[in-house]
Amino acid sequence: MDLESTNEIDRVAGFISARAFRRVALQFPDKLLKDSTRIVAALHEKLRSFKQLHAGSNGDAKDVKLYVMADTMYGNCCVDEVGASHANADCVIHYGHTCFSPTSTLPAFLVLGKASLNVPLCAQTLCEYTIKAGKPILVLYGLEYTHAITEIKASVGAQVCSELEVHYADIMSPIITPPETFNSMNEQPEQSDGQCANGCSIEENDAAYCVGGLTWSLPVGRRIEDYLIFYVGSDDPAFANILMTYNACEIVRYDATEDNLVNDFSQQKRILKRRYFLIEKAKDASIIGILVGTLGVAGYLHMIHQMKDLITRAGKKAYTFVMGRPNPAKLANFPECDIFVYVSCAQTALLDSKEFLAPVITPFEAMIAFGRGSEWTGAYVTEFRDLITSSPMEAKNQSEARFSFIQGGYVEDVEQQEVEEVEDGVSALVNITEKALRVRDKDSQTLMPGTAKSGAEYFATRSYHGLDIHPENNFSEPFLIGKSGRASGYKNETAQQS
Repeated sequence: MDLESTNEIDRVAGFISARAFRRVALQFPDKLLKDSTRIVAALHEKLRSFKQLHAGSNGDAKDVKLYVMADTMYGNCCVDEVGASHANADCVIHYGHTCFSPTSTLPAFLVLGKASLNVPLCAQTLCEYTIKAGKPILVLYGLEYTHAITEIKASVGAQVCSELEVHYADIMSPIITPPETFNSMNEQPEQSDGQCANGCSIEENDAAYCVGGLTWSLPVGRRIEDYLIFYVGSDDPAFANILMTYNACEIVRYDATEDNLVNDFSQQKRILKRRYFLIEKAKDASIIGILVGTLGVAGYLHMIHQMKDLITRAGKKAYTFVMGRPNPAKLANFPECDIFVYVSCAQTALLDSKEFLAPVITPFEAMIAFGRGSEWTGAYVTEFRDLITSSPMEAKNQSEARFSFIQGGYVEDVEQQEVEEVEDGVSALVNITEKALRVRDKDSQTLMPGTAKSGAEYFATRSYHGLDIHPENNFSEPFLIGKSGRASGYKNETAQQS
């Protein structure tokens, strides 16, 4: 990945020295931990030379304390602000692949590294496909191949006729500064107007796009669907994010590891169909679990509260879970949840939940399932920050009959009991308990019709509650002596044989 090159070390040390940080957290993914000791030693040496240069005296590199972080709580692509806060760090230096999600409290510097790429072959393939396509080309790429894009651009420009239109995406600035105006969970982050994150200016009438750390603009009158997307990189979550977001575009991928062109994405198209199936399944759900998939991306608290408000307005019950990276074993501990909504960054939001007890959907899919007048047109949004609204979204009317593709007929959702204001929390607890106890009849064995609408109702309708205790019978039962001996022949069996 070329993370410990002199240029990368100089950039990181310059960032730390310019902002006078004293406690710095270095975040490494598991595959790059072997390089952490050499990088820390090189950074210490460079910071010492910077201090001697600016202060004119013998500096002590220990003035800047470096902390190595590993085993992040959530995805490796996000800046781990929780882990950095344990070391009381002033900033985070993130190494490896990243999703460029903005941080909430700490500034960060992203070190992408460099992956090997056969530039001449890639440029030749792009030239041939540009001439063959007969339509404008938009070149996107994995962030680890940023270093080669300038050379590819020059080579393609020399071979392709100037009449053919080829656009290249720019990379955003590696410096992430938390938004100062986003201090409350009820506020939404301000969007920059007319300027990219890397400082490049965008014309007022041009359409600006941004995904996964890449940004570009299209001329007036042009749509993204008019372009063929040529992606340079591997089949990873970053490419899956582009494939889902721009599913209406023609996309080809140049595999940098195999040096060949891939244009068969039938498997990804089937994934898109499955996401629509999960939306229909979410409409029939009664108890929804909200999974917190990040504690650092700006706006995550606002989206969690927005999801809770949307689910409640739709007449359903919502529970919030913070459990780190979700897996089938963790979510199986909450069988009462019919479906889960995963609030995370764009590159980890598409969780494959085939092995899970209950499906896991994204906030975008939840807004279609529970929002009034929301229908899926084929467009897909993986970035939850693009869904943040200042006003509450109107939920679907649960009293209206709708057609359920899962049940194969028209259904009328049973409305949740309206929430009434109570004087204290004890009254609310009594109402919930009474409602849960009314689920069973007098025999305590037959289940009442209908599905549970809350966790209390679900546990009250379970067929097994542990050992049966009969408080009306105060007399002790006589104990019975079981079998004795070995399994191959108990004593009573040997006695019968003899």
